[in-house]
Amino acid sequence: MQVSVETTEGLERRLTITVPAETVDVEVKNRLRQIGKTQRINGFRPGKVPPTVLQKRYGKSVRQEVAGELMQRNFFEAIMAEKLNPAGRPEFIAKSNEEGKELEFEAVFEIYPEVEVKDIEKITVEAPKAEVTEADLDEMFVTLQNQHKTWKENKRKTKKGDKLTIDFLGRVDGEEFEGGKAEGFELELGSGRMIPGFEKEITGMKVGEEKTITVTFPEDYHAENLKGKEAEFDIKVHKTEGPVLPEIDEEFAKLFGIEEGGVDALREEVSKNMSRELNQAVKAKIKDQVIEALLEANEVDLPKALISQEVDVLRQQALQRFGGQIDPKNMPNLPAEMFEEQAKRRVKVGLLLGEVIKVNEIKVDDAKVQELIETAASAYEDPQEVINYYNSNKEMLQQMQNVALEEQAVEFVLDKAKVKNKKASFKEIMNPEAK
Repeated sequence: MQVSVETTEGLERRLTITVPAETVDVEVKNRLRQIGKTQRINGFRPGKVPPTVLQKRYGKSVRQEVAGELMQRNFFEAIMAEKLNPAGRPEFIAKSNEEGKELEFEAVFEIYPEVEVKDIEKITVEAPKAEVTEADLDEMFVTLQNQHKTWKENKRKTKKGDKLTIDFLGRVDGEEFEGGKAEGFELELGSGRMIPGFEKEITGMKVGEEKTITVTFPEDYHAENLKGKEAEFDIKVHKTEGPVLPEIDEEFAKLFGIEEGGVDALREEVSKNMSRELNQAVKAKIKDQVIEALLEANEVDLPKALISQEVDVLRQQALQRFGGQIDPKNMPNLPAEMFEEQAKRRVKVGLLLGEVIKVNEIKVDDAKVQELIETAASAYEDPQEVINYYNSNKEMLQQMQNVALEEQAVEFVLDKAKVKNKKASFKEIMNPEAK
């Protein structure tokens, strides 16, 4: 086998490999001999078919098959000898594949880039320090009450939080438009379901009242013909209802599976869940800062093959999210451009953290894996069942090991970085946009 390596562009390499004619011919003859033992050909007994007949009937297809196998085999031998690390599958191009002649082919592929993680010691991270307060817990209980509210019909002027049943008819430039008409439409004021200004304009209306309002569609509205357009809506109110919150008592606690201990037990359980979510959010914020700093400090050539693979993963995940609501026949053909930037980022992060893991010989910490599994399981009604499922399922366990290894790499970087503690509230951590 003769091999030459050429750098074509960036990370792309072209191997030109030559396999001696004798090697190919011997493989073809052996394969034809095996075929002759089993194939039935009119006029010949099994196992007695002359080689010339076998060659005429099967020679071309067998040679193609043998060539494909030799390409694969010699490619792997070549990259090992040349110490090349392919990123993605190679493209094989046969240059010469004739009987009695050497097999010459090209293999075009990308290699993994050389990665050097720099300036870890210069990374600065703000570590939020927060805890769940009684006020946070009280606010969460209001949220829980709202999740289980009922409605009571009233006749007063409506306010934020009320629910209206309305008819509406919309016009742009005096013409009705598609989707601008509804009857018996239920709308909770403050839900943000309608275009800006719509809910504000109908707040204060009463049962039986009619009104024409003027609002403007946002510039980023999904319908091209309505972007930035001013619209009139005729509104008629048929029913108004106010929210009725449940009392916080033992019956309320039972709604959340608390059969003993009443409200105190519920507060303890909710507090525990909030603390777990807070810790996870803090960890995620710190991890994001570490990764952002690594991305900014390190340039990496990204193999197109890896980006393409990651785009496919992201596209599949998006389709799975649609899956329960859309017939597979009507699944959208999501373009690669939708996912390209995110894919590039994920590939770069993977390469950088992979280098941290390799250079520092970080091994999976089994204790950390179990800790992650237990944390994930704690959100379920029967945590032990979830723990057993993870530990008995090789694929799920492998996924959690990958998560643990990534976290260990982030922790390694964090140990070398400059960490500044910053006091924060539960709300700032969990809902930064509400600041």
